[in-house]
Amino acid sequence: MDENKSEVLVNERQLVIPGDVLARGLDFLPSTGCYRSDNEIKTKLLGLARIKDRFIGVVPLSGVYVPRQGDGIIGIVQDLQSTFWIIDINSPYDAILQLGEATGEYVDLSKTDISVYYDVGDVIYAKVNTVAKSKNITLTMNDYRAKKLVGGKIVKITPFKVPRLIGKEGSMIELIKGKTNCQIIVGQNGVVWIKGDNVGLAAKAVKIIEKDSHTSGLTDKITKILEGE
Repeated sequence: MDENKSEVLVNERQLVIPGDVLARGLDFLPSTGCYRSDNEIKTKLLGLARIKDRFIGVVPLSGVYVPRQGDGIIGIVQDLQSTFWIIDINSPYDAILQLGEATGEYVDLSKTDISVYYDVGDVIYAKVNTVAKSKNITLTMNDYRAKKLVGGKIVKITPFKVPRLIGKEGSMIELIKGKTNCQIIVGQNGVVWIKGDNVGLAAKAVKIIEKDSHTSGLTDKITKILEGE
């Protein structure tokens, strides 16, 4: 092997663990989560390899949403093709919503632009339909909760804090809804949609719960904040 040859040893979004060699040679530069060791670029993190021009980096998996079949998520339409939409699901992986999973009606594609259903920038609540080993993700709107979310504000939290935000049997999220007169939908991917009379206060409560999720007396604290303003 030519030790002077520069080469990338991983694929884009490949799972890597600390110490893995991602590239060799001086033609590449370490980016986020990576370091140079002699002639090699190695990762410091468990995550997904990212390759951009000459830079080799890693997106850490800690705190990142990893899709699971059946999850209810909030996504944003990033792009659309003739028969499907590409959805940002707040994950290292994009998702695909096929036309057949978006509507139960027959669509004549020679006469219909699918943007009449969902267009770039639209926010949707959908269900994760399939998760392939290659991390190809598909979504479905074939669920009673699935719909387009019109207006409102998007707030993002760390996905593993979602159960604390929802609370036991929905108690915490219902508290915020009741005190702010807001509609609130929480995606398992850490995306929260808020719409109503006091969106700012509701969003503030959501972020405090994320920050203080492991502290005791959190319900009392949130109640005081919601009632004090």
